[in-house]
Order: sequence, then C-alpha cells, then structure tokens
Amino acid sequence: MGRKRVIIMGAAGRDFHNFNVCYRDDESRDVVAFTATQIPGIDGRRYPAELAGKLYPDGIPIVLEKDLAELIATHGVEEVIFSYSDVAHVDVMHHASLVNACGADFVLLSAEKTMIRSKAPVVSICAVRTGAGKSQTTRRVCAILSNMGKKVVVVRHPMPYGDLVKQRVQRFETVKDMDRHECTVEEREEYEPHIVEGRVVYAGVDYGEILRAAEKEADVVIWDGGNNDTSFYRPDLLIVVADPHRAGHETLYYPGETNFRMAQVVVINKEDTASQEGIETVTANVARLNPRATVIHATSPFTVEHPEIIHGKRVIVVEDGPTLTHGGMRYGVGIKAAEALGVSGIIDPRPFAEGEIREVFERYRHLDRVLPAMGYSSGQLEDLRRTLDNAGPEAVVVATPIDLGRLIDINYPSVRVRYELKESSSPDLQEILKKLVANL
Repeated sequence: MGRKRVIIMGAAGRDFHNFNVCYRDDESRDVVAFTATQIPGIDGRRYPAELAGKLYPDGIPIVLEKDLAELIATHGVEEVIFSYSDVAHVDVMHHASLVNACGADFVLLSAEKTMIRSKAPVVSICAVRTGAGKSQTTRRVCAILSNMGKKVVVVRHPMPYGDLVKQRVQRFETVKDMDRHECTVEEREEYEPHIVEGRVVYAGVDYGEILRAAEKEADVVIWDGGNNDTSFYRPDLLIVVADPHRAGHETLYYPGETNFRMAQVVVINKEDTASQEGIETVTANVARLNPRATVIHATSPFTVEHPEIIHGKRVIVVEDGPTLTHGGMRYGVGIKAAEALGVSGIIDPRPFAEGEIREVFERYRHLDRVLPAMGYSSGQLEDLRRTLDNAGPEAVVVATPIDLGRLIDINYPSVRVRYELKESSSPDLQEILKKLVANL
C-alpha cells in the first residue's frame, strides 16, 4: 500500500506545527498541500524543503482554502487535517461536511498529541477567544515570576508570514530585532510589550528547535498562546482567559472550548466593563464543564497619559487588529477609554478607508466605530496612514499595544491606551504561581 495522501488546512501557524510534530517524518502519510485562510498573502508559496524534511525534497505547496474540494479530487486525498483556531463550532462542521462529501476523512488532532515536552517548567497562557485578554495575563504572570527571581523566557504562538526558512527560530531581545525580522504589526503587538519590559521572546516556525533554544536561558518557559489555540508545549500550569463580553463563546468556538475544559486556572477578565449576567454565565460554565479549575476574577483597567488631548475632541480609535477581525469584537479598550474620557464624537472610519483597509471593512462588516491596526505589509501600513489622514480627526486614540508612531506618521495629536490585568479574587495568580514554584 502507498502512503495515505493528506491535506493540512491552516493559517500559517498551527498547520506548520502539526506537520512538524506529527507528519514530517511519517512515512505512512504524504502531505500534498497546506491550504491557507485568514491571513492575507500567505497562499501561493511553499513550505520549504529545508523545513519539510527528507520526505519532501521539493517542499509542500500552500494554496487557497477555496480550492480544497478540487485538491481532494485531483490528489485522491484521504485525510484532511483541520489546523487553525478561533473558529465557530458550526463553521468547523461546515468544513467537515465539505471534506466528508468529497470522500475524505476530517481530522482534529488532540492537544495532547501536538504538545512538546519541555526540560524546563512551562506555564501556558491560552484563551477561549482572540481578544479575551491573554496578553495582559501573560505580562502579569511574567512579572510575578520575575519578582520571584525566576528568569522567564516567552515563546509566542507563531505568526510566520515572511521567509519561512529565515523565520525557523526567531529570538527577540530589542526593538531593533523586530525591525531586522521585518515584523508585521500583529507580531509587534505581541512581542513589543515583553521586549520593553526586558524579556526575551522566541517565535518562528519550528517549535521543537525554538523550545531547545529557549530552555537554555529560561528558569521558566512561558507559552504565550495566540487566538484561542491550544498550547504547543505540555504545561505544568495551564491558565485560560475567558471574556464575559462574549459570554457563552467559551462553549461555541474551536479550540477555545478545549482550552476551557483543560484549564487548571480560568481567568474571567474585563469584569469592570462586562455585565453581571455575562460574568455569571462564564462562571456557571466553568462549574458545569470544568469544576476542578480554579476561577480568578479580574479586571483590565486602562491608563491614558495626557487625557486632556482627547477630552471634548472628535477622535478616531485604532484598536488591535486580530481582536476586531477574526476575534469578532466590535470594540476594544480604545472605545471604552474614549467614552470614559469624554470625547465629543468617535469617527466612523469606513468612508475614509483606503486600499487594503477598505477590503478589511468589506470582509468584517461588524466593524463601524474602530480602525483595526492592520499591517501585514508596507502597503497595508500605508493604507492605514492614508485612512487616518482622510478621516481628519482632532485626535487619535491608539489602543494597539505597540508604539504605532514608530511605523507610520500620525499627523494628529494622539494618546496611547495601556491596560494591565488586576485580579479581584483569592487565590490570585501570585498565590498560584508561588505554589507552583515551590513544587518545581
């Protein structure tokens, strides 16, 4: 019998990890293609031979997901591996139905099967949805462990949208490292807050090699998960963040529900701005689906330097891109800050959108009051700048975690909105991490 032909459905991240861990050296399987979605410009490339291994001397093509049915038929594919995250359960099953109708098996690999074991202790921070508040939770965990005298090294969920060979193992210690690696805005949003606080960040494509490098300089490895994906590393402690602004989503999205059921600690975040009903819904779902988990109630209060810059002004609000796009949020902390600080109006950016930013609004039609900080390319960044200029605000509220002014000219007065996690229940993260460290 020949090798079973396989397609891996992905978005330039989890798909490559699943291949590396489960299929790269599997002589019983032949991965004929990756399909691509969610991220612009990643189709039409190849997963390079240098990363694909001895079974794939020509690499593996990356093609558009819309061609999936044709690919199954053309290559006689028997298995399709679904390998991306933050997808509604109903949409996962639409994909499954298409694949099954084409005669192939639809496969969801377990989190356990794709986790790599570390020599160093691992704390994994994951979430049930994009934009739940995982980033500030990760920063809080890092700060606590650092204050305990532990050297923490952060390994970030993949975002390899450039030259995959060059991005095999990436190490970030300075802002210049991000420039050298030509990081997108999405990558910078995740790396920069750690870097400015003096922490080393790893990311890339081959998370086995990345882990071996991180272990050499870490007392504790922090898995900083992306979207609502499961951890690539087997954790000693799994912390999962839930969002009461989207109460119930912890049971409606893949693989967020998996995280929710596996969590040792569930952080219910943003309680200062969420409804009591939403908080109670998430709390009840923890009790129903994962009663062994410790629940931490938390807020993410914001701070704004020089709030007088926006008080009484017509503003445009720039928010973290992925939270608004595939995260499905209509607003973020920037809108909350603008409203709380008494702006005279919030500009709808859609009539002023240029080029690729206009395409983002056409695709994500729930957006109307916020401008997502999209920057997967220099052209997209230029369209973002032009959109701001077209809108002609009196001031700009920048709620993305990065210094956006380093990347584009903001030709109006602006303020940055920052936010950190603050626990409001006991045990808190300090107590839980203290116990973990004592047992290591």
